[in-house]
Amino acid sequence: MAYDDLRDWIKAMEKAGELKRVRAEVDPILEMTEIADRASKAGKKGGAKGWAPGGPALLFENVKGYPGARVLMNQFGSESRMKLALNVDSLDEIAGRIRTFMEIKSPEGLLEKFKMLPMLAEVGKFFPKVISARDAACKQVIRRENFSVLDFPVLKTWPFDGGRFITLPCVITRDPKTGKRNVGMYRMQVYDGQTTGMHWQRQKNAAEHLRERVRASVGTSPAAHVAAMAETAGATTNIAGMTNTISGPVTPGAPQVAFGKEKDGRLEVAVAIGTDPATTFAAIVPAPPEVEEFMIAGFLRQKPVELVKCETVDLEVPAHAEIVLEGYVNLSELRTEGPFGDHTGYYTMEDEYPVFHITCITHRKDPVYAATIVGKPPMEDAWMGKAVERIFLPLMKLTMPEIVDINLPAEGVFHNLMIVSIRKSYAGQARKVMNGIWSMGQAMFTKCVIVVDEDCDVQDLGEVTLRVTNNIDPERDIAFTLGPVDSLDHASRLPNFGSKMGIDGTRKWAAEGFTRQWPPMIEMDQATKSRVDAIWSSLGIDGREK
Repeated sequence: MAYDDLRDWIKAMEKAGELKRVRAEVDPILEMTEIADRASKAGKKGGAKGWAPGGPALLFENVKGYPGARVLMNQFGSESRMKLALNVDSLDEIAGRIRTFMEIKSPEGLLEKFKMLPMLAEVGKFFPKVISARDAACKQVIRRENFSVLDFPVLKTWPFDGGRFITLPCVITRDPKTGKRNVGMYRMQVYDGQTTGMHWQRQKNAAEHLRERVRASVGTSPAAHVAAMAETAGATTNIAGMTNTISGPVTPGAPQVAFGKEKDGRLEVAVAIGTDPATTFAAIVPAPPEVEEFMIAGFLRQKPVELVKCETVDLEVPAHAEIVLEGYVNLSELRTEGPFGDHTGYYTMEDEYPVFHITCITHRKDPVYAATIVGKPPMEDAWMGKAVERIFLPLMKLTMPEIVDINLPAEGVFHNLMIVSIRKSYAGQARKVMNGIWSMGQAMFTKCVIVVDEDCDVQDLGEVTLRVTNNIDPERDIAFTLGPVDSLDHASRLPNFGSKMGIDGTRKWAAEGFTRQWPPMIEMDQATKSRVDAIWSSLGIDGREK
């Protein structure tokens, strides 16, 4: 059964023994981070004891400076909770459902059409539905004035952070061209009670919505669009300086385009904090722009997400969210954001990002503030990333059917390392797969791609290390290319642009210029294994587990 809201999910975690209530007073400034970090590293040095890897979800009930407030952290921080959140026994179950829908063929004849009716009815469950404000829990309190986002226990997570950050928001925008909604998750630095940063990384969908508004503001001329993107680095710099017009003589070095009137220079934004787990998880899914995350959430929970119209912006938000922030981003305004202790294990340093102006706050009575922290892995985001890896493997296979499996190790922070096994069928196929990955949505950020043969278990890092270090001639089998890199990459030659590396760890063929004999891997013959299996228990070699 789908969870109705965050509170329903909290009850489920507690019933399953996955939640720890923290009743001691804890400060949202740094202390909550240290506690959640130790919990998430259960089983590791310095981590919590007596818990499975990932530790428990934490519900802080005595928040320093915020009487009566509650903060939920580490809700997705283990394999068992990820499966509980999505109501499955295995994450591969969802991958199987995705494969089923991908294999649908056009029906031939009346009988085939009738057979498809149940599946079409199931698809109908995925679409969100809008309900009235009186039935929406997020409208229990509506504050159009005298509000402050700092009325909620927003965390400061690491000592050198630039301030407090909202870390688990569902940020909702609408594509100005298509009208389709996007739900993404971007950290938000709180500047004051009414304004925050909006950390839209350059290549994310919400940032593209902002760029579409910038393009529209300079008119319909393709030349003006090209100039606007070039001079503002994709609406990330020099926005306020765009004051000249495209017509007439161009002064060397001067801006070549002009924004439209200020009333058209806004992008409306809504932010939901504390939704049901499927909706929150859907916000991190690297979905194609054509697919709304609310529909993905409906697919995951097998029940429509209920939405409600906002008070001051033309957007819809999850009706039963704990907290909703409404407002807008000005096209012509950037502000310094950061530093921020990030999931790379390093701080992301200061940079310029759009500013979110809050026009209204609605929330439930006694709202639960949902937050996460990121830092040196493994942390909560590691388990969320693993779920994305398993669920969307079928979609990768749709584009590249030779892929057998993938592994995004948590220590590679997901965009730094991808290990791929393939059914190699022709010379140079490993390099084809590398380039295919670098052209696939958010996978374009992958700094290092390692490709191995199908008989290598990519989930066994020891096996991968053995194969790759033995199978490569570095000069021949390592490829480099230039392209977009993640905004969090502090080592790239330029922000958002740098090099990537591909390693071909597959067996080399004569068709690829390898003419030497390739040796077989060492393995005992099956007959000997079977004889030893039969006498093993009598040998007394197995000892007690320590």
